[in-house]
Amino acid sequence: MAVLVDPIRILDVLARDVRNLVGDGRAEWWMPIDLYREGDHYVVGVDLPGVDPGSIDVRVSADTLSIQAERHAPSTDGGAWLIGERPYGRFRRQITLPDGVDADRVSAGYHDGVLTVRLPLTDAAKPRRIAVREAEERHALDVAEAA
Repeated sequence: MAVLVDPIRILDVLARDVRNLVGDGRAEWWMPIDLYREGDHYVVGVDLPGVDPGSIDVRVSADTLSIQAERHAPSTDGGAWLIGERPYGRFRRQITLPDGVDADRVSAGYHDGVLTVRLPLTDAAKPRRIAVREAEERHALDVAEAA
């Protein structure tokens, strides 16, 4: 089950931001995501603008999806920064997967600065339609079995 609000994660993000502002800028940054269900699979959307697709690492192990990427700061060629609000460095996020994800069929794509990871459900986890018999039919079966 996905947790919508994680106060520990919020505090962790604030601590990383402070470390980057007063430290050496090499702390790992947290990346915002969307997670939703679409038919028979889950979809994870990750904002990674300006990230080299070759630096993106997506891994699935047991019940965890791990995503890492890196964005390098542009060179100022001897100039001085006036404003530097965009985060650079390593980005990392781990998500506990919902039950029933088929880890062998996970796929990922990167387009327009957004990483999309598709997590298909196993056949056992997909919803199935159950036929409902009428009560009269069931009663007739009970009588026939008792005879």
